[in-house]
Amino acid sequence: MKQYSSSPGVSSAADPVTPDWVKHAVFYQIFPDRFAKSDRVEKPSNLEPWDSDPTAHGYKGGDLLGVVERLDYLQDLGITAIYFNPIFQSASNHRYHTHDYYQVDPLLGGNDAFDEMLAACHARGVRVVLDGVFNHASRGFFPFNDILENGAASPWVDWFTFSAHPANAYDHGEPPGYEAWIGLHALPKLNTDHAMVREYLMRVGEYWVRRGIDGWRLDVPEEITTPGFWEEFRTRVKAIDPECYIVGEIWHEARPWLRGDQFDAVMNYPFTEAAIAFACRHRVVKETVVGRGYAPWPGIDGRTYAEKIDAVLALYPWPIQLAQLNLLDSHDTSRFLSIAAGDVDSLKLAALLMFTFPGAPCVYYGDEVGLTGALPEDRWVRKSFPWDHHDQWDTGLHGFFKAVIGLRKDHEALRTGTYRGIHAAEDTYAALRGLGDAHLLTAINTGDVPREIDIARDGIVPAADGSTREVFVVNGPVRANSDGDRLRLMMPPRSGVVLDLSRGT
Repeated sequence: MKQYSSSPGVSSAADPVTPDWVKHAVFYQIFPDRFAKSDRVEKPSNLEPWDSDPTAHGYKGGDLLGVVERLDYLQDLGITAIYFNPIFQSASNHRYHTHDYYQVDPLLGGNDAFDEMLAACHARGVRVVLDGVFNHASRGFFPFNDILENGAASPWVDWFTFSAHPANAYDHGEPPGYEAWIGLHALPKLNTDHAMVREYLMRVGEYWVRRGIDGWRLDVPEEITTPGFWEEFRTRVKAIDPECYIVGEIWHEARPWLRGDQFDAVMNYPFTEAAIAFACRHRVVKETVVGRGYAPWPGIDGRTYAEKIDAVLALYPWPIQLAQLNLLDSHDTSRFLSIAAGDVDSLKLAALLMFTFPGAPCVYYGDEVGLTGALPEDRWVRKSFPWDHHDQWDTGLHGFFKAVIGLRKDHEALRTGTYRGIHAAEDTYAALRGLGDAHLLTAINTGDVPREIDIARDGIVPAADGSTREVFVVNGPVRANSDGDRLRLMMPPRSGVVLDLSRGT
């Protein structure tokens, strides 16, 4: 199997430049209405009870000061970066229907709460990445609202693309009469070919970077096909902060956007797909994953996982691999535990794969305490965090996430070291990360019976002295036997291990 790292013989100037901080980050994705709320943010009365079942249109009242008040929890967990779902003024609980790109939603505390949150995060060394929804706006966005009032006479009519007037914004039984994201009346598509629209969005991107954010996660960016749009976006925000992280929501192979002139990375759903399918195997619940932009059903064996991972790692230059946003689930997917039919071991094994893989790992809020929720209804994967119900927490899972995050933080080789798959079989897979004299081996058995992994020692680390030290284990004990020529691991069912193979360990 091939080793993946910086290309030998190629100068650093020839490789794309990605933000260095991302390579060392551990992200936590927050859906703002559902994570935490503060008594310091005044709220209207018609909110759903925090612990009630979520609905499609109701609000729970989570806000940004609630995030501030939970930073101790996040820092204790080991989180160093937060990716927020949209925070701008909107008329939807998910806020992908933007009304005002310059105002934080008043239910979240407004711009003052944002400033306090950003300062509090930065004081703790926690980075903040916002969700940029630039392909489409909403019926409440001021130019579109003017068109609803004035029809073809509106001065803003060219900001969108109409086929009929008056626009049909609310009768969902008939076409909207304008371009909208996947035909949804509530999401009119912006005409980014229009110079004023393009400039407006560029200035939005610049404004929040100047205000101090550390990056943009770009919603459905492949829908914007205006030539040069994302190249200009990158140039302008990077001129303000060269370390600004630009990560696109593209679910498939993304080479056209990852040549160093547009995005730093994408949400790495091809990795997600492979990790779910291998960790869960036959446990993948088909109904929880169909109809989305990835295909983790049916489960796969270790050889197929190796093939998929090699394909993923061959796609992009190494600096981009190290900046990829790796995830196991998100607000757009079923939660992992529901995908895995409640099997906690599947989540632990997949998380071990993610935290030892090149790229920045991202934990979807609540996964670490065992939140569940399945599609096809998005509301179930966006439940409120059960702060006041510790009896609902899987404390063992929480401890696992804290430990696996600590594993990555303790070993730079797991963040920036070379990556090489060194073993693959029906139930097992093993990979090596290396950085200087440090060599860390991750081995996984996703099968339901014990398996032996037998590897030629000189094919792993020629300079090592034969010793091994266990630094992390899932469902152990894993017995390691090294006779100098071969390394043999006796892996219990559904187990994983990270071994330090460095000389003198």
